Amino acid sequence: MGYGPTSKMLVNLVDGCAQAKNVAPGSVMWTLDGDRTVQTTVVDVAAVKGRQAVDVVTDHMIFTAGPDLLLLTPDGWKRAADVAGTTVAWTHAKKLCRERPTIRPGYEFGYFVGATCADGTVGKNYVSLVVNEEAFAARYAAALTACTGLPARLEAVTRPSGYLKRDLPGFRVRVVSSYLADALRHYVGGDAHHMRQRFPRVVLRDMDSFEGFLDGYIEGDGCRLKHWNGRMIVSANVPFLGELAPIIGARFTPKAKGVSQLCVSDRWAGRGTFTPEHHPLVPPESSWVKVHEVRPRPALGAKPFTFYGYKLSPHPTFLVNGHLAREPW
Repeated sequence: MGYGPTSKMLVNLVDGCAQAKNVAPGSVMWTLDGDRTVQTTVVDVAAVKGRQAVDVVTDHMIFTAGPDLLLLTPDGWKRAADVAGTTVAWTHAKKLCRERPTIRPGYEFGYFVGATCADGTVGKNYVSLVVNEEAFAARYAAALTACTGLPARLEAVTRPSGYLKRDLPGFRVRVVSSYLADALRHYVGGDAHHMRQRFPRVVLRDMDSFEGFLDGYIEGDGCRLKHWNGRMIVSANVPFLGELAPIIGARFTPKAKGVSQLCVSDRWAGRGTFTPEHHPLVPPESSWVKVHEVRPRPALGAKPFTFYGYKLSPHPTFLVNGHLAREPW
């Protein structure tokens, strides 16, 4: 019985996609280790003939393989022939070869996350900030580069003002990185929209990161109070402020309508309400995709299928166009 992908199915090599028949010993393949993408090396390749295959129909594609190829489900490894109606582990194949900058915690990291939560935009494959103050944009660019290593620079731009009915000058910082955009969406619960984002608990890794977050967020959505030793945050995202308040030991009473306010005392750290939490800085790169059906596919005519199997090290798994697979035990 065949146990691998058929000869023309695409598997994910580090150098790019290749048909299963073109993989050779020494090739380096992408795979998943938990929710991280990692690399593994082909030690040996075997080809097996068979007359019975299956078409696995998922949310993203249809691929043909031997019935005994193992796919990872929430209940463990299952034969390809038996995964109809469940979900299987998958990663976006087009993102495998992207650059993955090392994200470093600390004050600059917190400032970058806070300013992005307040005034930034997280697109599909970019992160940007457009503000009126050049100094704010410069600090944001410097923090972004310091915590990611990605180059960031200021651009002079104009943007319309609905209140003044004219364009105003401003400054933009924009970095193209789908990895960084995915990380920021992960930090705030999956949706980076300012009214739906959640408080990014990743900034609670250490005091430096959290203080940077407060400075960046308040610079975007707050101000210093004139007659009190503290600063004020102004936001309509009530759940966000509600999660932040106990961390700084502050009382928070949201308004029934419009924006709410949260005061941050300059002496908040002395209240002893900050507790470090460990959260990963790297975004998950795997998810589960639905298997809609598994269709038997017998060989037509006299020519059988050729199935390809791989012995791999250090990880025994590989990707069939993003779908995590392995040989039978």
